[in-house]
Amino acid sequence: MDKIIIEGGTPLAGAVTVSGAKNAALPILCSCLLTGGSHTLHNIPALRDIRTIQEILANLGVAFEVHEGVLTVNSDNLHGDTAPYQLVKTMRASVLVLGPLLSRLGKARISLPGGCAIGARPIDLHLKGLSAMGARISLEHGYVVASADKLRGADIFFDIPTVTGTENLMMAAVTAEGRTNLRNAAKEPEVVDLAAMLNGMGAHIEGAGTDTVTITGVKDLHPVTHTIIADRIEAGTFLTAAAITKGNVRIQGCRVDDLEAIIEKLLDTGMEIRREGADLVAQGNDSIKSVDIKTMPFPGFPTDMQAQFMALMCIADGWSMIRETIFENRFMHVSELQRMGADIEINGGQALVRGKGKLSGAPVMATDLRASACLVLAGLAAEGRTEITRVYHLDRGYQDLDGKLASLGSKIWREQY
Repeated sequence: MDKIIIEGGTPLAGAVTVSGAKNAALPILCSCLLTGGSHTLHNIPALRDIRTIQEILANLGVAFEVHEGVLTVNSDNLHGDTAPYQLVKTMRASVLVLGPLLSRLGKARISLPGGCAIGARPIDLHLKGLSAMGARISLEHGYVVASADKLRGADIFFDIPTVTGTENLMMAAVTAEGRTNLRNAAKEPEVVDLAAMLNGMGAHIEGAGTDTVTITGVKDLHPVTHTIIADRIEAGTFLTAAAITKGNVRIQGCRVDDLEAIIEKLLDTGMEIRREGADLVAQGNDSIKSVDIKTMPFPGFPTDMQAQFMALMCIADGWSMIRETIFENRFMHVSELQRMGADIEINGGQALVRGKGKLSGAPVMATDLRASACLVLAGLAAEGRTEITRVYHLDRGYQDLDGKLASLGSKIWREQY
């Protein structure tokens, strides 16, 4: 296995380009199940989670070709309806094949999914919505077994906004009879990108990006060419890296409007950020002000940036309160930051961080995807050497993060152990 080693204390400098968004690419790949033919996808990131979803789709009969970074997805020979445990267990987003398979085949058998251990993320809202659309659903030996003679439109209210739930039901509804209304829907940019892909295929979706998404079923869909949006969490991670190292970084190819909540909080810390077209130029400040955050669904501060921002607050001036409202077990990085000298107290869903001005390099272990990025950022700012193990978590969601940071001047490399 790999470990990442960082000699901290070097301000980042230079330019870096943001990769395609993992959380947009995964449902878009699953949407290719909805119809035969060859879809052409640009800006697909090279990530472990992408490889996993391709394995799941290939097991169903989907064929892939890659040419000069462009991915062609052909589902003409779809022959399976089962996503087995051995493939699904590593990734939560694998449940996104459920809606498309029900839509196209009228049946699906999906292992209950796994993923990062950041808290319970039940799929009951997915199943409740599909049942309202006429699907028959049972749980058998760890699998969701679903069938439907024909899905029909329904009025569905989510108790809480759910990104994958909104995406799954949106895909199921595109060929359902009649109209489906998804109320209290997730507003995330990745949901909007999926809607753009589906509308390009001939679907009729309105309201994506608002709390009410309306889907009018159509009879036929067709393949399409689509470009995946830039990853807002990767962009936010590089912005925070510039802040924590007091560096100067140009982040290229951003969707700046998707980053407003992150930018606002970073500006409050005293760093300078200016927009130049699709680029952001970020200059860290010698004095980092403490700032409180509360994670919220989009357009609020994203839970996927909470750990990275906490690393920054560990070297800020004063106290900050970090409230996690999305996942109940997303403070697992705290004990590792404490090994590096951080002063953090946890009380339920909130963490009180007392900035200490500096961290010390130490051996630490990644526990999930965003915790991995948090520890990398902490290592960039720490005095001495930091060694991070279990970095396979990092490779699930960041394309060559250590390589990109090295190109910005950081002393970071991988070794096997």
